[in-house]
Amino acid sequence: MQSTRTFTDRLFLVIKGLAMGAANKVPGVSGGVVAFVAGFYEEFIYSLQKVNKTAFKLLFNGRFKSFFHYINGKFLSLLFLGMIISYFSISKVLDYFLVHSELYVWSLFFGLIIGSIYYINKDFNDWNYKTITALVIGIVLGVGISFLDPARENDNLLFVFFCGIISVSGMTLPGFSGSFILILLGNYVLLLVDSVNALSDTFYEIIVGDFSVFQNSARIRLLKVLIIFTIGSVTGLVTFSHMLSYILKHYKSITTASIIGFIVGSLGVVWPWKKTIYRMAADGNYIFDSTGKKVVSNYERFIPELHNETYVAVGYIIIGIVIVLALEWYGHKTRKVKA
Repeated sequence: MQSTRTFTDRLFLVIKGLAMGAANKVPGVSGGVVAFVAGFYEEFIYSLQKVNKTAFKLLFNGRFKSFFHYINGKFLSLLFLGMIISYFSISKVLDYFLVHSELYVWSLFFGLIIGSIYYINKDFNDWNYKTITALVIGIVLGVGISFLDPARENDNLLFVFFCGIISVSGMTLPGFSGSFILILLGNYVLLLVDSVNALSDTFYEIIVGDFSVFQNSARIRLLKVLIIFTIGSVTGLVTFSHMLSYILKHYKSITTASIIGFIVGSLGVVWPWKKTIYRMAADGNYIFDSTGKKVVSNYERFIPELHNETYVAVGYIIIGIVIVLALEWYGHKTRKVKA
């Protein structure tokens, strides 16, 4: 999978990482879809598969250059650089628009997913009873997950570690939204909002010379949660990649059909026209999280009436589809030039 990359290739790889990071944080959207559509999904999985015993032997023996080359380090480091930047910058912009222009954000992602389905399906011709069955199972699972009710927040470190393993599935399984799974597990705000903001605030305070964070028990708790969540995510990322590399190698058609099914099923989660249902206590009052936001229970989806807002939303859906088609065009052009 090692290859010589131009500066433009490296820049676009960081941008793809930005897109993956942003997509991973949006409930219902999978970063794996970005990898699949942008044409680097298999390289991503096979590079992660290289994080194995051989890699750790090279690392512990001080052969850092060989370790970096063995795991396709240039590719992974550029991609993860984009994801990290996204989590602390673009994702905040995305959070803003989800609050102020929620309908249009969901519409854009709905279009992106429709485009993704077209992209993955257009070159897939191996339809038979096995792949059709895999497709149906993928759709049923995707739709079924989208209608589950979320659990309550739980900061038990063992459970947080488990959340890390599960949430990273969105990066390795296109159509399977890790952030939406975190909502179902009750820990989306704790793990992708509170703990990330706690780390940002901590960095800022230390830079300006404020070390009071070390006496802030609530902040320390959130940082512990983030560390355990990160360890769980890395564990899940490496574990899933080994499983998927084997599956892709031996059952590629069935896997692709399942992925198409997952993505089709995820359309129910990102359907733009929905009413948010918030969790309420026994006394009839809303339940709020630690950031002061009302806790989401689920969504009530509906068919929109035809008016200007609806037309604009449909326009954003079309834009989302066009973005995927443009990525496809760019990927095809790049492959053609390299050939």
